[in-house]
Amino acid sequence: MTVPADVLAALHGDHPRLFWLDGGGSRDWSRRRSVLGVLEDDDVSLTYDAARREVVRHRGDTHEVVGDDVFTVLGEHLAHDAEHAPEVQWVGYFGYASNPAQPAAPGAVVPDAVWMRARTTHVVEEPGRLPDPRPAPQVQGGEVPGWYATAFAAVQEALHRGDSYEVNLTYRERLKSDVDPVEAYLRLRAANPAPYACFLRHPGVALLSSSPERFAVVRADRTVETKPIKGTTLRGATPEDDAAEARRLVTDPRFRAENLMVTDLLRHDIGGISEVGSVEVPGLMEVETYPHVHQLVSTVRGRMRREVSTVQALRALFPAGSMTGAPKRRTMEIIDTVESSPRGAYAGAVGWLAADGRADLGVVIRSLVTDGAGTWELGTGGGVTVHSDVAEEWAETRWKVARLRAVLED
Repeated sequence: MTVPADVLAALHGDHPRLFWLDGGGSRDWSRRRSVLGVLEDDDVSLTYDAARREVVRHRGDTHEVVGDDVFTVLGEHLAHDAEHAPEVQWVGYFGYASNPAQPAAPGAVVPDAVWMRARTTHVVEEPGRLPDPRPAPQVQGGEVPGWYATAFAAVQEALHRGDSYEVNLTYRERLKSDVDPVEAYLRLRAANPAPYACFLRHPGVALLSSSPERFAVVRADRTVETKPIKGTTLRGATPEDDAAEARRLVTDPRFRAENLMVTDLLRHDIGGISEVGSVEVPGLMEVETYPHVHQLVSTVRGRMRREVSTVQALRALFPAGSMTGAPKRRTMEIIDTVESSPRGAYAGAVGWLAADGRADLGVVIRSLVTDGAGTWELGTGGGVTVHSDVAEEWAETRWKVARLRAVLED
């Protein structure tokens, strides 16, 4: 039987541009196959620098600025492919600041977006989910650092002024490690298999994702669906404790309020691109259990209007409401003032878009990026409401990040 990890090992030494959309951590609602692909020298890829507002097109030794909006440029390429090469797919990510309407700061470790036009792929059917790893040890948050307490206090002031109902407060960590990115990804997928796990490499960047969250899927019938996650608890050490944690997730007023606010935000976002009367919430506050956490997930679905393209739909939903808060625009302004570093790829969306209009992308969380020269960055955070406690929120960010840090240790 073909093993995707073996295919990746065989390919990665000769191809600086490659990807693995990993089906090993699939769920009933997600893909059950792995797709691996490489780009040859004459294949096209796009990168985006949000601070400079530059989309660069790469092909062979040619690198040229072709626009200032990565959504627009990618949409133009997909429209051309729809006429001339409908079998083509583009694989990559939009970073958090990919929409030019958003403020952007310099200093990101990797490009703010990367998209690769995939002509050569290998599809491997997965027999089933990877075996669940053993539960992670409990991680204590420790003393809350002053910089986080200050940011948390600023968020609380904004919440009490009524500027927002919920703010997703995040931060980045930068680390040095000589671990090979492919080896790091193999460790990550073993430690934390997930529906939107993937490995993506392009000159200047490798993205390693173990994301459980669907940003958006667009199906052939023009149905668009998102599955926001709001509410996370660690697994219990015993079956009784584990069941209690799952019950707490669905009964705790704070978790329920966070999830309901984001679900309502996504209903609004999807409603703006969908046929009247087509928006529905087929799943509200359902518990999904993963090796290390329980998560509270809702599902929002609609049918795209005829005049809306897939790229236009993704732009309208971007960034994920679970990574901003509500209302989205004002909350993003708050985030811009309280977070001290650009989010980069973190809190964006990673996956694929097809020339025929289909697409499937996950939210960039539980993920690492590297510049390929030993510098790594990972993001973590959580939703903050007026009822949040600073010590609890800090502790949550630390156990979320513990598994990511572990894959970089020799």
